Amino acid sequence: MSGAPESYVRQVLVLANETVAGRSLLDAVRARAAEGPIRVTVLAPQNAPRGGLVVYQDERRSVAERRLHKTLDLLHEAGIAARGAVVDPDPLQALRDGIREFEPDEIIVSTHPEQRSGWLRGNLIDRARKAAGDLPLEHVVVDLEEPRERAHVLVLGSQTVVGEPVLEEVRKRAAASPAEFTVVVPADPPGAEERVRRTLARLKAAGIEATGHVGDPDPVAAAMNAVHEERVDEIIVSTFPQETSGWLRRDVVGRIRKGTKLPVYHIEVPESEAAEVPS
Repeated sequence: MSGAPESYVRQVLVLANETVAGRSLLDAVRARAAEGPIRVTVLAPQNAPRGGLVVYQDERRSVAERRLHKTLDLLHEAGIAARGAVVDPDPLQALRDGIREFEPDEIIVSTHPEQRSGWLRGNLIDRARKAAGDLPLEHVVVDLEEPRERAHVLVLGSQTVVGEPVLEEVRKRAAASPAEFTVVVPADPPGAEERVRRTLARLKAAGIEATGHVGDPDPVAAAMNAVHEERVDEIIVSTFPQETSGWLRRDVVGRIRKGTKLPVYHIEVPESEAAEVPS
């Protein structure tokens, strides 16, 4: 900032949802940090429900929080002071609120490329510049197909997800190359929230950071919702063996593989090795 003392910390406000952990956005923030001290505030609006998809409010918030935490972790690893919040689904309202609350020196708005961006179809950038007034505003385009710093692995299971075979498979994947993990447990049968909690606790105890939430009762819908809400690179699906698995009788693994067109790794967990949630 012109005329500011050398010790001045420039305040940068970032607005992004699905693109929040994109490399182009992170590079833009790192470039500013190379010019002098900055503090970044990241606003991550929740996605509005997509037509044809049943997505629970808690699931949408969980996805937005997960994107936000990824970005903050990467910025902190780069030595950049950063904070953030999950905010109003309306990006323009979220931006106005952020300007009023955080009083930034400049703004970065991140979107998908034009052919994929609902924000750009809604003319967000011009409207954001008007809301920003005299504040500098940069528009960063993030193509989520570009290489990322970590693969995103979805771990899907119900009664088997807390079992030792799942933990071992995640350990192996974490050791193979940088990855982050999201655990999704379908809402049916009862006990899904406890299974998510216990699985995340076991992963954390093993030194593996992961996030998770309860998904649609239908495991195929739960997987498809997760893939639609954020980029997923690989999927691990755990089931009981063929003779006792309702998921396998319904070809859940095959339908997820066909529907997502992603690598899907199937683990069978014997009932004796499934750490079931007490009733």
